[in-house]
Amino acid sequence: MVIEDFNRIKEQLGFEEGIHGKEEYFNSVVLVLLMPINGEYHFVFQKRAANIRQPGEICFPGGKIDETDTSLEQVALRETYEEMGIPADKIEIIGRINTLVAPMGVTVDAFVGIADVSLEELAVNESEVERVITLPVTYFLANQPDRYNVKIEVHPTTVDDKSGKEIVLLPVEELGLPAIYKNPWGNYLYKVLVYKTHEGVIWGITARIVHEVARKIERIIN
Repeated sequence: MVIEDFNRIKEQLGFEEGIHGKEEYFNSVVLVLLMPINGEYHFVFQKRAANIRQPGEICFPGGKIDETDTSLEQVALRETYEEMGIPADKIEIIGRINTLVAPMGVTVDAFVGIADVSLEELAVNESEVERVITLPVTYFLANQPDRYNVKIEVHPTTVDDKSGKEIVLLPVEELGLPAIYKNPWGNYLYKVLVYKTHEGVIWGITARIVHEVARKIERIIN
């Protein structure tokens, strides 16, 4: 490599922030939806229908990036319209929070928006949404989530569900890696947040997003 090549390298590197390897994850986008109800803002959640992935869980509207989407913001607005029937021109996007990277191979970009509609105007897609749930923002300011942990490990092998045979994912011996990597390693404790509300349990990624937004709001009002 000659010295002149470094100018081209500088052009390729730049100083933009990002997430290395993001394309290897399941990338999704959600809209943290706020709606004025009885004089105060509520978070608008949805309980997922029984026949889709993660049935019965409480979450924000959102989903994976489509090849037709031109921006992450568009994903949030499109999914909200498809799931709750709120047109994009009825939502004011007021910001976003940092990309959340979950150890189970998921990234979530979350936008925050205010809906200029009432609950009665929603056109819920019943194939995806069992029901809509609203909880006042003040509830999450007054109540901290419970905190639990799950153990995350890296496994160099797995077992085929049908045959029961071991499948080598990382050939440790063949690659000449230290023998310790023939066994699971990592032993990382990942924090899980849980809100126990009268409408049901809000946990995991959704709870993390709620907690982050509530924390930012709390900084402003205190």
